Amino acid sequence: MDAAPIKKKKPFGFYICSLGFTFERVAFYTVKYMLAIWIATTVGKGGLGLTDVKAASMAAVFVAMTYIAPVIGGYLADYWISPRILVPTGMILMAIGYLFTWRATSIGLVWAMIVLVSVGTGMFKGNLSGITGLLFDDEEELNEAFSVQYTFVNIGSFTGTTFIVLLIPIIGFNNVFLVCSLFIFLDAIVFLLNQKSLGDAGKKPFKVDQRQFKEAEAKEKEESAPLTAGDKKRVVAIILVTIFSIVFWMVWYLAYMPVYYYFGHGDGAGFLNRANWMVGSFNVPTSYFDSVNALTCIVLGPILGKLWTKLAARPQGDMSMFKKTSLGMIFIGISYVAMIFADMIGKGHTNLLWIVLVGILMSIGEMVFSPLGNSFITKLAPSKLMGLLLGFWPIAVFFATLLYPNVYALLKTSNPGKFQTGYGILAVIIIGLGLVLWISSRKLDKLEKD
Repeated sequence: MDAAPIKKKKPFGFYICSLGFTFERVAFYTVKYMLAIWIATTVGKGGLGLTDVKAASMAAVFVAMTYIAPVIGGYLADYWISPRILVPTGMILMAIGYLFTWRATSIGLVWAMIVLVSVGTGMFKGNLSGITGLLFDDEEELNEAFSVQYTFVNIGSFTGTTFIVLLIPIIGFNNVFLVCSLFIFLDAIVFLLNQKSLGDAGKKPFKVDQRQFKEAEAKEKEESAPLTAGDKKRVVAIILVTIFSIVFWMVWYLAYMPVYYYFGHGDGAGFLNRANWMVGSFNVPTSYFDSVNALTCIVLGPILGKLWTKLAARPQGDMSMFKKTSLGMIFIGISYVAMIFADMIGKGHTNLLWIVLVGILMSIGEMVFSPLGNSFITKLAPSKLMGLLLGFWPIAVFFATLLYPNVYALLKTSNPGKFQTGYGILAVIIIGLGLVLWISSRKLDKLEKD
């Protein structure tokens, strides 16, 4: 009788990197939510008193800039600066950035925060994922590792949007920005005090191939050789998956806007409030929609991680990244169908369970492909381009967040009939694109092969 396979423990450094994302996401998702509400809240209630379209646009710019900067940070980590230096430097810059909004009474200091947090995120985001990938000696472990790390990411998101936002009525918007800054300073301290747990991972720029699952001879050959035809095909595969995910992230972020402004009450800001947010005597904060997303991701991370490992053990292997991206698009399309149906039967008093269902469907769509982008790139990318491509992966969110405020402005309405028609057409388009990608995936999958 064969002995049962021994389960390998993840290295302690993996948990240090994962906690790095947890603390950073506590701050980021709290600030992301607060910008969308704070800017549109009246001055008398502690906000800036601007319109919801302006608030959506500013929140989108904040997110967009933090998702384009990692391309530059990844290039620096590929060729010039140790990722182990860039990551804590980025943390400190983000923490300083949030201090600006602590003192902000006008839009000027908000822009200063956006610049500093964007530069800091550029140094931090993709490069910390790159360090994670260097900690494993078996590439088959990466899908599960990055899925579990995504759970740590969403523990941060859940903490921010569920608990930290409850401080807003107690200490005010500005002081909550200070709390977010303190979380990032703590993040930098934890990372710097646990350098030994990371071993040599990321001490040198990524162009020096440090992946443990690659043979030394192959590493040396790749470092000095130009890109092969197979390398170029794999780079194209990474770029194509990134482009397809732009559509997903555009409608994913867009879904928050009707929940906040059409169904939501804005935590006292007085939006349309076409849903019943009362549970007993508790008026549920609209930020808890973000919490539904985070909690679903926390639960699904380990489950889907095990599923991908199990599928990879099949003779035909795991589902391709193109198929997973198409599934993500289909699920987000179905979430829009649920939103429309909820508005139709709710008639201005939509049951909160429908809002929860929308959040769960969105989150399933996110989880079937988003955590795997870093794994996909770590396995396929040429070493000399790994940091750049890990930074390129978030560029989908950059373009998506530039696009969705315009779509929201186009679809914005207080008329239920127009709301249902506009978002219904969008749902059909998204589901259709997902089906087209699924059908086309067999040909696209060939790009991953030599």
